[in-house]
This record gives sequence, C-alpha cells and structure tokens, in this order.
Amino acid sequence: MKNLPRLLSLSCVATVWAQVQPFGVTRPIVEDCGFNGTVVCVNKYAAVLPYHFNRSISNSKVDYDFRNTSDQNATTLDLLDTANFVVFDRQRGLQYLGPNPSYEFMFAVSPAVHEAPVYAPKQNLLFLSQLAPPTGQLPQLVVDLNQNPPTLNEYLPNPPIYAPNGGTFRNGLIIFGASGGNDSLGGIEQRISIRTVDPATNSSTVLLNNYFGFYFNTIDDLSIHPTTKDIFFTDPYYSWYNGLTDTAPQLPAASYRFDPETGAVFLIDDSLEEPNGIAFSPDGKTLYISDTGAVSGTIDPRLGSQGATFNTTGKRTIYAFDVTSNGTRVSNKRAFYLAQDWVPDGLKVSREGLVLTGSGHGVDILDDVGQLLIRIQTNYTVQNFAWTGQNLSTLWMMGNNGISRVQFNITGQTLT
Repeated sequence: MKNLPRLLSLSCVATVWAQVQPFGVTRPIVEDCGFNGTVVCVNKYAAVLPYHFNRSISNSKVDYDFRNTSDQNATTLDLLDTANFVVFDRQRGLQYLGPNPSYEFMFAVSPAVHEAPVYAPKQNLLFLSQLAPPTGQLPQLVVDLNQNPPTLNEYLPNPPIYAPNGGTFRNGLIIFGASGGNDSLGGIEQRISIRTVDPATNSSTVLLNNYFGFYFNTIDDLSIHPTTKDIFFTDPYYSWYNGLTDTAPQLPAASYRFDPETGAVFLIDDSLEEPNGIAFSPDGKTLYISDTGAVSGTIDPRLGSQGATFNTTGKRTIYAFDVTSNGTRVSNKRAFYLAQDWVPDGLKVSREGLVLTGSGHGVDILDDVGQLLIRIQTNYTVQNFAWTGQNLSTLWMMGNNGISRVQFNITGQTLT
C-alpha cells in the first residue's frame, strides 16, 4: 500500500496531460480585419489548432471547406462563416484586396455546371456556358455588362455549340472547348472540338475536332501562349462520365498544344490523371495545369456513363511546368499547390502573376511559389471565372447555382 500515493500522483499527471492543449496555438486564430466583418485574417495559417478539431470530408453531394472545421476550443473559427474574403498572408493579402474590396452575388442559376467564361471587350459582354445532361441543345448564357445593373440572357451561336467547357479569347474571337459529342444535336452532328465564335456576328466555326481520326475526350479548358498565340488545352475524361458524349474515350487523358495556322497538334503531357485547368504566367515562361483526378469515374464502354465520384485522397493538385524554346517545349513538372477544398477546377493567372483557382465554395489566390494569400468564399461551387471591364479589374465567378462578382486590386492579363 505504500506505493498508493505514487500511483495516485501518476494518475493525476496523466489526467492533466490529457487536458493540456498543444503548445504553439496562436490566439486569436481568426480575427476581424475590418470591412464590417467581410474580411477576416487567419493568423499563422492556423498551423496549430487546439484539440479536438475535425473537418468532415466532402463528397459529390455535400461540400465541406475550412470554415466547416469544428473545434470547441477555437471559437474564433466562427468568424469564417460570414466572411467574403479570408486573408492568410496579412501584409500582401490586404494589399491585394485594396481599400474597398467587394463581393456581390449577382445571379441565381441552375445546379448545372457553369463554365467557359470569356469576356468580349469590344462588345462588353461576358459569355459563359451551362452543362447538363441529358444530351440536347442547351442555350448558353451571356452577361450584358452594358446594362446597369448587368443582365443575364440566353444565347446560341450559329451554328450552335454543344457544351462549351473551356473558353478563352484570341484575335478578336471567342475560343470554346466544346465538350459534347453526338450524332444528332439539333439535327447536326457535333464532336468534341475547339470552336470559334465571332462576338460581333455570333457565327461559329470548327478549328479542331480530332487527333489523327480519334475523337478527343472532353477538351476541358484552354489557354493562349502570350507570344506564339498557340492554343494549349487539356483533355480529361469528364464528358464520358457525365453523359455529354456518346463515345467512350479513345485517347489517354492528356494536355496538348495546337497551332491553328498549321493545324498541328502536339502532346505536351500525359502524366496527369484528369488534366483540367490550364493557364500561363504573364511572360509565358510558366504553365500551370491542375490535376482533378480526385473526381473520376469508369471509362468501361460496356457500362456507359456512370457519373463521377470524389475521393479526397486522389489528385487535386496544381502543377507548374517550365516553357522554353519560344513556347514550344514544356518540361520540369513540379507540384505547386494542393487544393484545400474539393478540386482546383478553373485556373487563371493575374497580371500581377498571382495564380487563381476555383476550388469548391470559393477561389484560392496564390503567389508564384504556391503560397495561399487569400480565399474568396462563396455559397456555391465555383467552376471558373473571368475578368471584365476596361482595366480587367472586375472578377466574375460562376458555378453550380450562382454567379457573382468581386472588386479588388487583382487584375486580369490583357486579352490576346
């Protein structure tokens, strides 16, 4: 019995240890950075959270992001719930937000994927698509920025383009990646292709619709090299998963360079599971491509289109590549950023060299080494975004159920 006090002492110490929180918690973890609570700052990236914390895993029906992290010993995390902008690097983040950052929800839209935003500066119109099976002619959408407030209307090019999933601007023309393919869409056959639309006349034409006789898989997103003006594009399997094409994949998922002047197509990378967003740095020396393999499905043609599922341990990473030889050689692939939420879908690089990606319920803004500076928070999944206006200073974001706009000190690259 003489050892009893010592045993009791050890028991008390064990109880105390179990209750001690980890050293290194920065207080406050989140704080109001002004602007009536619409901007909050996360100190030290919340690198150490008190126990017990938990963040649920997203799935195809429910999306959980950092603001949904539960932690009864970190009550300031609740400030994330109502913020429009979450600043992780206070000095640079507040500088890029500027003195009057604003977020406005502009239009409620259908639950369909909304993609391929392209700004036509001369007409001051923002074109975008809506994707949804079953197959058929879906009208696309256009935001008229000449109206105050802006208006949202339907439109169809002539001939119509089925399921634009990526878009950019080149030599005064809208360049769409048409991701749908079927024998008869509105009485005409369409295949996955790169198409142009003249915003002045609404007429469309086909630039590319095959790789040596094979159908492409999706043509998900496109970007123009700032020097050569070649079209770089990604080609994952999503159109088959989502029932937007009647033909199972014939090519591996890959990324390509296309020279419209010669018609030549060049493979630039086939190492990503589902290459998706694609964008260039302003000098054209760095190419960014996102791998959204965490959202994937089956390509067995006997089973037909089965949809896609989300696996949180799958690829949801942006990769950077060096671009040399006057924009014709892509090499030195390296990991750049792991999406903090869902997958890094739409991808753009600002005039300042910042990398922006649509990632779940928001847009992440990164510097050129992949450090997260700011997150724009939304109440819907953002698929893509585009800058508009004379100085390309207004950012429009769109996705499932919503379209919104942001004003801050981050601007878009000059359109080619």
